[in-house]
Amino acid sequence: MTLCCSCSYKTDDIYQRNVTEETQKTYAKLVELSSQHQFMFGHHDDTLYGIGWEGEEGRSDVKDVCGDYPAVISFDLGELELGNTQNLDKVPFSRIKKEIMNQYQRGGIISLSWHVRNPLTGGDAWDVSDSTTVHSILPGNDNHKMFMGWLDYVASFINSLKTPDGTKIPILFRPWHEHTGSWFWWGKELCSSKDYKTLWRMTVDSLQAKGVDNALYTYSSSSGLSDTIQYLERYPGDDVIDVLGFDVYQSAKKSFVADLRQSLSVLEEVGKSHNKPIAITETGYEGIPDPTWWTGTLLPVIKDYPISYVLVWRNAREKENHFYAPYPGHMSEQDFVKFYNDPKTLFAKDIKK
Repeated sequence: MTLCCSCSYKTDDIYQRNVTEETQKTYAKLVELSSQHQFMFGHHDDTLYGIGWEGEEGRSDVKDVCGDYPAVISFDLGELELGNTQNLDKVPFSRIKKEIMNQYQRGGIISLSWHVRNPLTGGDAWDVSDSTTVHSILPGNDNHKMFMGWLDYVASFINSLKTPDGTKIPILFRPWHEHTGSWFWWGKELCSSKDYKTLWRMTVDSLQAKGVDNALYTYSSSSGLSDTIQYLERYPGDDVIDVLGFDVYQSAKKSFVADLRQSLSVLEEVGKSHNKPIAITETGYEGIPDPTWWTGTLLPVIKDYPISYVLVWRNAREKENHFYAPYPGHMSEQDFVKFYNDPKTLFAKDIKK
């Protein structure tokens, strides 16, 4: 994608997307960081809740440890499609909207994932009991009309993200993630490559038609990438994707480091050939039982690759030991401060400058 000074760009002769000037600036920031070999740190639901707290204005486990907010904060839209007032993690969408505004005002980046419920079975995003779900919501099929209504909720939410003066807040939208695995109803064994690509294009086309011009779209596979052919097998096209990423979590150190390095090598190659910024869209080590994980495991690998950001998952307040960022008193707290002070890592204050 070529960034230009106008408020729209044309990617080929038949497909055109309009994006706001602020959204173009966000994209330019991702590209710039990739070229500088610096990367932003991100955390899911960072300012919504943490270990031992919820809903406290201005609070963040990350900020409590290092004195700064993450440069990227992600939130989830799961169950917005049902017209609910809370998402799947029982956070009010009104609160999410407020924290999106706060993150934008501090100069940060916002990413939105969507653990959408299964439109065929009524189950959650992890319900893989029927392999025809994706096909059922594509144009001409039984659940298409219903699903288009679900997309209406998403479009309305993204369009509503505005500052008091009416400026639309740019977001990274990351649906249909970890599709190279088969634990979500849109996963590899649950739909064909053709249907998955159609799902992506239908999503982007629908949001664009409903006036969404403040979204960049993130294609985010699972890890375990062997080569570029595997990564691109279900890629819907350069004209509908802006950021390339993958999700990877640690269980054993040796295999994690090998997987991370191999997957990053593949992603770097694809990013260069398709002229897209790259990112580690989800990662982490549940409970962070290694006191030097940040500078001893994660940083030594990712510093060698031109990623725009790395994002760890949430610090759940309702599940014991389900956290991925440190909090005051955690064994990795001091090491995280070292990670924070490394010149390659960027937090909110760094990108506000």
